[in-house]
Amino acid sequence: MEYNTQLKRLALPEYGRNIQNMVDYCLTISDRDNRKKCADTIIVIMGNMFPHLRDVNDFKHILWDHLAIMSDFKLDIDYPYEVIRKEDLYTKPAKLDYSRPTMRYRHYGKTLEKMVDIATTLEDQEEKSQFIMLVASRMKKSYLQWNKEVDDHKIFFDLYELSDHKIDLRNSNIQLPDLKEITNFKKQNNNKNQKKNKQQS
Repeated sequence: MEYNTQLKRLALPEYGRNIQNMVDYCLTISDRDNRKKCADTIIVIMGNMFPHLRDVNDFKHILWDHLAIMSDFKLDIDYPYEVIRKEDLYTKPAKLDYSRPTMRYRHYGKTLEKMVDIATTLEDQEEKSQFIMLVASRMKKSYLQWNKEVDDHKIFFDLYELSDHKIDLRNSNIQLPDLKEITNFKKQNNNKNQKKNKQQS
């Protein structure tokens, strides 16, 4: 009696021993046309094993790649696709260079710094004031994700630094909404939108 541990190691265990045996038999067929027909049949069987993946892009291409791998790239047929090469199978992917934008305050993020830059360029004073309050509130929310408490003056000081001293609220009496107020405001808006959508539908 033979145990699987005594048999040849499977290149792709997810297809099982029977499919591997089919591939090994296909390699022994001397006639090229018959060998291609056998390979086509194996591909159909492999595809039927994973019907839920048929909607995946290049599903057939992947199957032919797998067939080449299971044959140890020795199957001499006219492949319908350019299959993966053996030397590319074990090469490590190139290292990704992650963008590391320079930020003065990493807990605020690069997008918020861009918003501060936009705020400094607005000419309409009313629009500018509203936008600055929006940015400051967002800064407070971002800060509270990393710290339990924050003083509004700390936010105003950071805003002063981020804006290159162009936005100065340090000595103002402005009070930013706390996190609970921001959350409740969003919930109220979401509830209003849901009610409006229900009424329209």
